[in-house]
Amino acid sequence: MPLFIQNREVGGINSTAELFDKYPHLQENGRAFRCKPLVHVDPKCLLYVHQREFAATTPADNCVSIIGSEDATTCHLVVLRHTGSGAVCLAHCDGSDTWSEIPLFVEAVSSLSQNCEPGRLELHLVGGFNDDSKTSHKLSLNILGSFQKQKEEIHLETCCITEMNDIVVDGSHRPVIYGIGVNVKTGDVFPSSFTYKGPGEELRSARTFTGGQMIDIYDSSQGLVKIGPCNWSPNMDIGFWLSQKDDIILKYLSTSPKAEPPHFVQHMKSTIRFLIEHPNSDILFPGGQPQLYHRTETGDWERTV
Repeated sequence: MPLFIQNREVGGINSTAELFDKYPHLQENGRAFRCKPLVHVDPKCLLYVHQREFAATTPADNCVSIIGSEDATTCHLVVLRHTGSGAVCLAHCDGSDTWSEIPLFVEAVSSLSQNCEPGRLELHLVGGFNDDSKTSHKLSLNILGSFQKQKEEIHLETCCITEMNDIVVDGSHRPVIYGIGVNVKTGDVFPSSFTYKGPGEELRSARTFTGGQMIDIYDSSQGLVKIGPCNWSPNMDIGFWLSQKDDIILKYLSTSPKAEPPHFVQHMKSTIRFLIEHPNSDILFPGGQPQLYHRTETGDWERTV
């Protein structure tokens, strides 16, 4: 079933420029979204989603009020919501396996919407920019194309991607918006920043760094964040990067060196140190069981013993 825009079926999409030309209101909505104030999200109500992760829940969730993610340059942030149940999913996509990932998001929201009020699936896309390698543009088209292949009707509401999310700073292109949040209770989507990216931030970053695939990190029925088990092979050679200058790390470990947020290099170094300190991933998951975290009465995520 193709995508719908303003209740009209969308045909083939050859480029994002063509999409915005054909549907001018998407440009207007994109510009309006760019102008929304940046929200600094309170960690006490947040479920943070890292690259190659997604999470879904409903308004009945007493543990999570906001799902959010940031640090997206060429990556795209995807929000899918069912208007009847209020079930919502947020994903951070980097193009690693888009065509198999999109059905996971649709299934996550659909499964949480069974036996609920009638409604429709609404899609919000934010991310990417006019990068030199056109990585953002390719990912935009793959995400749109994959949603067009789903059997469910999906209505594109927000499309602030690639050229609509682009700004030139000091002669270099970069994203206007790096992060978003979605209010689980209302469905409102907004530009966001986050001081807390846990639980298990270093472990989750290590999983992505070593090639982990897209995973669902949240069990909404129990209010549990689930991480792993992850597998990686000891690789002491990665310590090489810790002795390199920041510009070298940017050049070789980023898809968009000129557009990364200021903390990118330190984040990479922290992830590499974690991998060096934990060359055998098995020890992090006793008995081959995932790490589980629950929300305490004070609003913190605490590991479940």
